[in-house]
Amino acid sequence: MKVDLRSRYKELYKASAMEPQLVKVPKLPFLMIDGQGNPGGLEFQDAVGTLYGTTYALKFNYKNATPARDFSVMPLEGLWWCDGIPGFDMDRKDLWRWTLMILQPEFVDKPSVKLAVNSLGEKRGRTPAMAKLRLANFCEGKAVQILHIGPYSAERTTIGRIEAYMEAKNLVATGKHHEIYMSDPRRTAPAKLKTILRVPVGRTTQVAAAQA
Repeated sequence: MKVDLRSRYKELYKASAMEPQLVKVPKLPFLMIDGQGNPGGLEFQDAVGTLYGTTYALKFNYKNATPARDFSVMPLEGLWWCDGIPGFDMDRKDLWRWTLMILQPEFVDKPSVKLAVNSLGEKRGRTPAMAKLRLANFCEGKAVQILHIGPYSAERTTIGRIEAYMEAKNLVATGKHHEIYMSDPRRTAPAKLKTILRVPVGRTTQVAAAQA
């Protein structure tokens, strides 16, 4: 039986489109690649290809060695922020920085990742993203999330709903804008794309005390 991370972390990967929800995100292992610039650029596309290519190589390596460790590949995720300004400005693509990542089972280790990357490099040729790939834990803690349905360019309204929820609940952002891409944009019409938008949060009084 496959390791089904989507079912294990159902609350984190099945958000409501009706209203924002508060969730608690534990420390989880991800393959990650950092970059900057427009997601239409070569650097971004190289990062996406490397993340998926390495994850599938890991999947098949584990499946062949130990069938019980076969696993379902999780969706692509992205952390987004801007240089020099607080939060994430959707209009300033020249300032965009990102970390793309894919959730991994807890048994994936660095030697296995290195083996998978080397295999991928032999098949496709080495690329800059392969040198940036890392396996690391990421812990968001408490966060507010909602499902956005529609093109990425129309996320502003949905983000506004998260911000209104946070204001009503006396919450402030404590980390980076987080997107989880539940649809394949190559096969899905823009109007039907599903993206979970997430913001890590803390209570206003708690954040103020921590900064004092």
